[in-house]
Amino acid sequence: MKALVVYPNKEALYAASTLGEYAALAVGDAELKAAEGAPVVYNVRGDPRDLGLRISAVLQLAGQYDVIIMPSLKETKTIGGYMSQKLNAPFITDVVSLRAEGGKLLVERYVFGNKATASLRANVPAVLTIAPGKFLGEPPKASTKVVELSPQSAGLFRIAGVEPKASGGVRIEEAEIIVSVGRGFKKKEDLAMAFDLAKALGGQVGCSRPIAADLKWLSEDHWVGLSGHKVRPKLYLAIGISGQPQHIAGILDSRIIAAINNDPNAPIFQYADYGVVEDLYKIVPILIRKAAELKK
Repeated sequence: MKALVVYPNKEALYAASTLGEYAALAVGDAELKAAEGAPVVYNVRGDPRDLGLRISAVLQLAGQYDVIIMPSLKETKTIGGYMSQKLNAPFITDVVSLRAEGGKLLVERYVFGNKATASLRANVPAVLTIAPGKFLGEPPKASTKVVELSPQSAGLFRIAGVEPKASGGVRIEEAEIIVSVGRGFKKKEDLAMAFDLAKALGGQVGCSRPIAADLKWLSEDHWVGLSGHKVRPKLYLAIGISGQPQHIAGILDSRIIAAINNDPNAPIFQYADYGVVEDLYKIVPILIRKAAELKK
C-alpha cells in the first residue's frame, strides 16, 4: 500500500512507513526540511498558507497513492473533507492505529470525545489524520529524491490579510508535567501562582478554553482540550477547572490526573486519580512551598 504524507512531521511519516511505500508533499522550506529522509518528496514552491495550492498538489498526485496521511491540525481538518469528496474517499480523523490487510485499511480512531475507540475497515483511497502521540516510532531513512511540482492553486481560499498571532512560546503537547488553570482563578494576575508552581515542578502551564478563548488571559498555545491541544503528560494538575467534556477529551491520555476545585460535584473529579476539594488560593501556595522544599 502506498501513502502520501501532507504537512510532513515525524509521526505522520512513521505512520505512512508502516503501510509500505510512502512519499511526502512539502510546501515551503520548513516542510521540505521536515520531510528529509522520505524516499520521495514532492516540493511545491509557494505560500504554505495557500490551502488551495496544497489541495491542487494532492489531487494531482492522488492517483499514485492509496492513502493520504496528515497530522491532526486545523488546516488538515479544513482541507481533508474537500479532498475526500473530490477523491470519493472516506475521511477518517484522529486515527490511533492503522494497518493494511487484504487491500483494505484497518484503523482505530477516537470517538465520543476520546472516551472510546472505534475499529473501522475502510476502502482505499482514503484520507486520514493521525492523533498526536500515537505513532512514535522512527521512520526509515532513505536517500531523498526531490520532485518539483508547480500546481495551480485551486482558488478555494483567499488570504485577506495576515496578523501576528499571540504566542507564549509554549509546546504544551511535549510537557511531562502540566499545571492547568481554569475559571476558578479570580483575576489574570493570580495566574502567577500557577506559573510559580509549574516552575517548581519543572512543568508548563496549560489552561481551559475560557482562559484562552474568552478572557484572553493566556495565548492559545496554552489551551488544552478538544479544540485546543491534546496532551499526554506524566502529571496533569487541573486547578480551578470544572472538567467539561471538551476539556476532558484533551487530557485522557495523561498518566496521572490530579484536580483542585472547591466544588465537590465538579465533573473533573470523575476523571481525576487524585482530588482536593478546597479553595485553590489556600492549596496552591502550600504546593509551591512544598515543591520548593523538595528541590533543596
